Amino acid sequence: MRIFTLILFILSAWSNGHAQDPNARAYSLQECVDIAIENNLTVRRSELQKLGAEINMNQAKASRLPDLNIGGNTGYNWGRSIDPTSNQFISQQISFSGVSANSGMTLFNWFRITNTIKQNKLLVESADYGVDKAKNDISLMVVTLFLNVVFNQELYSNSEYQLISSQEQLERTKKLVEAGSLPMTSQLELVSQVATNEVQLINAENSLQLAKLDLKQMMLLPSFDPFEVVVPTLSMTMTETLNITPEELFTAAVQAMPEIRSAELQVEGAAMGVKVAEAGYTPQLTLNGSMRTNYSDAFVTYIPNADNPFTIDTDANGNTITRPTLFQTTTGTAVEQISVSQNGTFETVSFGDQFDQNLSRSLSLNLSVPVFNNLRTTSSVQRAKIALQQAEITVLEQRNQLRQTIESAYNDAQAASKTFAASSRQVEALEETFRSITNQYNLGAANFTDFQVASNNLFRAKSDLVRAKYDYIFKLKVLDFYQGKSLTL
Repeated sequence: MRIFTLILFILSAWSNGHAQDPNARAYSLQECVDIAIENNLTVRRSELQKLGAEINMNQAKASRLPDLNIGGNTGYNWGRSIDPTSNQFISQQISFSGVSANSGMTLFNWFRITNTIKQNKLLVESADYGVDKAKNDISLMVVTLFLNVVFNQELYSNSEYQLISSQEQLERTKKLVEAGSLPMTSQLELVSQVATNEVQLINAENSLQLAKLDLKQMMLLPSFDPFEVVVPTLSMTMTETLNITPEELFTAAVQAMPEIRSAELQVEGAAMGVKVAEAGYTPQLTLNGSMRTNYSDAFVTYIPNADNPFTIDTDANGNTITRPTLFQTTTGTAVEQISVSQNGTFETVSFGDQFDQNLSRSLSLNLSVPVFNNLRTTSSVQRAKIALQQAEITVLEQRNQLRQTIESAYNDAQAASKTFAASSRQVEALEETFRSITNQYNLGAANFTDFQVASNNLFRAKSDLVRAKYDYIFKLKVLDFYQGKSLTL
């Protein structure tokens, strides 16, 4: 008997040592929520979607500015080709290079750019509410798991109290058995009861550890890290009532829930999308400018000899060659002139001079009037209108889903309130029954079966009360959540 009691004591000590780690960091509810939001991948994805919407908005704003493109080329030509500086046919190897720049700006396109900017602003705001929704969802899940940890801690404490109570009763029974007031069977039955309570304590401890693991996984913390929670003071009384109607709750939720506002902004953005598409039917006025220049080693210039720029032409015999002119004397005799040739060299014009001499600029104002574009604009408008209708349906779905969720949450809270009230009354009655049976058992007026039944009934009632208490707390927090209140305990 002593060995069996020692084993139970060791098991109890092991369970108590594993229920809470004194070296573990204790996290408050707000810390759990903050860590979960920071680490959650869904929140990160929502933030990236918002960042993408902001990039689209900045791009739409930049559409109002002129664009600028600069290009260049260089290469060689062999055989017959065109001199890029003179546009004349040549038959020689040449090298060439060039630089060009062009810019264009939309002056008016029937508010397409303006409406595109408005549309993207709405989508950025919608994405921002999408981030809030992701954070809200994570916060609600963390509150659920946090309450589950606190709930299992109370169940563990209840199981621990039940075990201690049974152990104390066993010690009293031993003394009564030794005194001859009770038979040995009473002691053996209590030993069995202690063992049962020990198993219940170990099961409660396992459930507690599993609840902590679920919370750590939601926070994306390593499972092997020591982890505890700061247990808040939760005082629940029978006076807790629901002081709001489902319709009032729905009205508040429509204003508070970010998914509703996000869906409404999607509708406004889709309406702007229709206007953007309809701008394709209207004329467009643009301003364009360009500049280009080039270089070719075929572009040459004549450099006369500074000392003797001209040479008199002579024949093979050394006689000066004369050539007739268009002039004549009064007698009709043709006037001849001495044939003179230029004396100099041809040199390629320098790179810098060619770029300056070949520089070309242009500025144009262009008007484009759409007449027929293979129904591309019509199709774009039709798709934009379909997107608008889909966005409107999404809003209705979100509102209907929110209304159904709130109605269910409200009914659940009412049921949880009634269950909590009934469980409280049951525990009060069974505590008095257990107290009376315990006194009778100690005096020998009640048998062990009566004592065990009363003890088990009280244990189950307390467990049910803890479960009802936290279920009611959670249901109330859900209602607070839909009213836009902070999720605190």
